[in-house]
Amino acid sequence: MAEPVAAATPRYLKTPDAAIHLGLSARTLEKHRCFGTGPVFRRLGGRIVYAIDDLDAWAALGTRRSTSDPGNGVVHPAKRLPGDCVRR
Repeated sequence: MAEPVAAATPRYLKTPDAAIHLGLSARTLEKHRCFGTGPVFRRLGGRIVYAIDDLDAWAALGTRRSTSDPGNGVVHPAKRLPGDCVRR
């Protein structure tokens, strides 16, 4: 009798699945990627993928215990950061 094969857990998520993991829309995650304010991503061939550990690490930057807690990091909004120039 063959041994049961354990289901492989995904190490990388495509943008829609990564957005669900973070509780964001896919479009918001795309904007974060364009502005450089989002989690680390990888380009594998023509696909953009996110490591689950990188998603969790980026989300952990926003961890706070209260509204007055400055925290250890900042999760910026999905928009151009002040001082960034527009390349044309």
